[in-house]
Amino acid sequence: MTRCEFAHDDGAYVLGALAPADRAAYERHLAGCAACRDAVAEIAVLPGLLGRLDPTTLEEFLPPPPEVSRVPDLIATARDRRRRERTRNRRRYAVTALVAAGFALVLGVAGASALRPAPTPAPTTQAVRMVSMAPVAAKTPAVHAEIGLSGTKWGTEVTMHCGYDATAGYGKAYTFRLVARGPDDATEQIASWLAAPGDDVNLRGATRFTDAELVRLELLRADGTLVLSYDVR
Repeated sequence: MTRCEFAHDDGAYVLGALAPADRAAYERHLAGCAACRDAVAEIAVLPGLLGRLDPTTLEEFLPPPPEVSRVPDLIATARDRRRRERTRNRRRYAVTALVAAGFALVLGVAGASALRPAPTPAPTTQAVRMVSMAPVAAKTPAVHAEIGLSGTKWGTEVTMHCGYDATAGYGKAYTFRLVARGPDDATEQIASWLAAPGDDVNLRGATRFTDAELVRLELLRADGTLVLSYDVR
């Protein structure tokens, strides 16, 4: 017959010597173990009886009852058993923690390698030749601009640098537009921006007109006044 693993816990339970977690486990065990319930019932009166006795008087008249002599052994056995279980549990938890830490380290290194972005190749820069736009209206604010063109299959990329004279004498900002002209006097606005005296603007844009189609680039004010132009063809 298999011996109950909680067979020696009855005395420690009755005397309150079990740790809270062990006590809860033993109480759950009692619900399904009649032998342990009988053992607890057998010695359940001990705490009350022991509390009433004066040890010095008891030694003079009566030998200790069998139950009393059994209690220290029960407590010692229960404590020794619990100590061995806690030692085994600590070792098991330590091994589990070491294994988990090892897996975490391996996965962390692998994840870091997977998530590390591949080195971005240095962009190949192609110098764009800049040419000056010619002034058109002498009475407009002093503006100068340089244009660079890069042909593509779908049109033309436009790079522009535009500066505004701080000593021109006009005291307000103007809205400017860069317009491309193509075949049959077709037009397309590339960009628009607000600039005041002393500003320096750099921008990039594009037009659908290809090298063969682009005829002219024009810098205009918002009111339609033509300021600068560049004839492509």
